[in-house]
Amino acid sequence: MKVLFISSTHNKAGRGSIVRMQGESLSRQGVEVYYFGIDRGGFAGYISSIFQLGRSLRRNKVDILHAHYGLSALVALPFKIRFPLVVSFMGDDILGTNNEDGTIRKGSLLLARFNVFLSKWIFTHTIVKSRQMFEKLNHRKASIIANGVNLTLFRPADKAEARAIIGEASTTKLILFLSDPSRVEKNYRLAEKAVLLIGDTDVKLLAVYRHEYLSLVDFYNAADVILLTSFHEGSPNVIKEAMACNRPIVSTDVGDVREITGDTQGCWLSSFEPTDVAKKIEAALMFAEKMKETKGRDSIIRQGLDSDTVAVNILSVYRSVLSGKKIN
Repeated sequence: MKVLFISSTHNKAGRGSIVRMQGESLSRQGVEVYYFGIDRGGFAGYISSIFQLGRSLRRNKVDILHAHYGLSALVALPFKIRFPLVVSFMGDDILGTNNEDGTIRKGSLLLARFNVFLSKWIFTHTIVKSRQMFEKLNHRKASIIANGVNLTLFRPADKAEARAIIGEASTTKLILFLSDPSRVEKNYRLAEKAVLLIGDTDVKLLAVYRHEYLSLVDFYNAADVILLTSFHEGSPNVIKEAMACNRPIVSTDVGDVREITGDTQGCWLSSFEPTDVAKKIEAALMFAEKMKETKGRDSIIRQGLDSDTVAVNILSVYRSVLSGKKIN
């Protein structure tokens, strides 16, 4: 089976490495995965990519097109008449993009509704990351398959050694925020306000972005607490990667975080109130000092959220699409 992955390579959201990891896990299942990168943004960039994709498909025969993210699907759309088109939505392409006050931007809401229409009537099959996204689609031609985590890469390691690698002092109470603070939907302002309320000079909020994906494991293992304060998410990879490294977590109740963290001790869900986030961070810091680590990795394995198990689920979608069978 030959599958062409179509995704943006110019965005700043760090999706490229995640898409590549998914491709590699499918390759381990015997799928021949090829990659088409959309390397220019804007209307002109996407129009240019349509012609480039057309030339690529004339040279290379594939069985399925798999677009990652709603805008990438628009590049693949003209070729749906020739190839089955599977589309993975990531989050804001169905849920919309936030303003700083948490409201949804009207333009992004219109695009999200357009994606829902395409998913129902045009795309061969849709993959979403959480039940919230599935319910937004309001149709059954979709599957809930969260991104898997690479358990070989993301694994617990010695904290002192990780601190030495990233250059942080051993005495620092390190709160890790793994996203670009300029991305409004990630709600970094809430993280800042919460940490300020703690009032402990040993506590440091570290925003990590623009780092090589393979280096992130050192930041996870160096951290006392992983903090996620997003307005919305699909199935945040940060949470699964943190659990794979057995790190304590504080997160707003978004996407599938409640479902994935479940009853894992050392993981807290918060409201969007800074005082509540601060309270949960303090509890997580106490847990980190006393218990050192969670049992999050065991939970990830039990839930089948490792990348190889997720690849098997995606492969099942591909086979059903090619056979014309209905996917339950």
